[in-house]
Amino acid sequence: MIEKLTAIENKYDEITAKLSDQTVISSQKDIQRYSKERSDLEPLIVKIQEYRKILSDLEEAEIIMKSSDDEDLRELAKEEYEDLKIRKPNLENELKLMLVPKDPRDGRNVVVEIRAGTGGEEAALFVMDLFRMYSRYAELRKWKVELIDSNPTGIGGAKEVIATIAGAGAYSKLKYESGVHRVQRVPVTEGSGRIHTSASTVAVLPEAEEFDLKIDEKDLRIDTFCSSGPGGQGVNTTYSAIRIVHIPTGVTVQCQDERSQLKNKIKAMKVLRARLYELEIEKVERERADDRKSQVGTGDRSERIRTYNFPQNRVTDHRIGLTLHKLAQVLEGDLEDIFEALATHYEAKKLQEMNI
Repeated sequence: MIEKLTAIENKYDEITAKLSDQTVISSQKDIQRYSKERSDLEPLIVKIQEYRKILSDLEEAEIIMKSSDDEDLRELAKEEYEDLKIRKPNLENELKLMLVPKDPRDGRNVVVEIRAGTGGEEAALFVMDLFRMYSRYAELRKWKVELIDSNPTGIGGAKEVIATIAGAGAYSKLKYESGVHRVQRVPVTEGSGRIHTSASTVAVLPEAEEFDLKIDEKDLRIDTFCSSGPGGQGVNTTYSAIRIVHIPTGVTVQCQDERSQLKNKIKAMKVLRARLYELEIEKVERERADDRKSQVGTGDRSERIRTYNFPQNRVTDHRIGLTLHKLAQVLEGDLEDIFEALATHYEAKKLQEMNI
């Protein structure tokens, strides 16, 4: 790890030197870039300096313990040595976490897509349970939830719900939710009291900025149609709903939540951009290393990631073996314990891959 820390210190010194270079000073763009790089490294540099001081103090205390003729001084050195030995591994862990590369998409807003899987009407009801769960979590964090499209069923469920969630660090919190969510409960339509198992699929996509990828207008086919579902008399008489097809990939999105055709188009483009961006990310991940693909890293949503068991008041995340007996609170948006445990797990995996 010392080699990595030395390399970071050298990089910091190089950036500091560049900020004094007249060529860089004359370019506002370069100054902003290097200033940001230096600012990003500063907390890590402070921690490295703290770590190096502990190493130095340990070495000094050990020398005094071995070579000093003063018994009181040796005793003081021993006390300091024991204290530093306790502090050293904690500081090393902090440094390791700071060395894990940050996902540049962590600060972005997200597009959340929830679709019914096996289980018929019960799966459709669970789609709405999940949507409400994420909406409540967003509400607790003062984030904004905006519905893009939904395909409601007759008894309060939905075959599909697509929404955006906007807020600081939304993707960093919600990115681990992509996958198959399973529910076990007695359906309201079940007379015999038997427990049924149903599933819904969640996809969490980072919202793409316009500079992330260029979408050529000639590659789009845009159709308008009458909205369906609840919404009053104007819903079925106005061609406000929008369907956009990206011809090269076949990706199709639609939005009918707004009465304004322009607003629906803006929302639909937001979802399209996120889906195409996700395809680009998956392509890069595949090219980088097939053997390192994971559910989180590639957006693979084929695996069951969590079970919500109503009779046992239990939520189990199968990726990390975490079980909580507070199902009602989780469905009300109390997700922080799960999210923190997942973040810790995947950070540890990254550290392992980095051989730190």
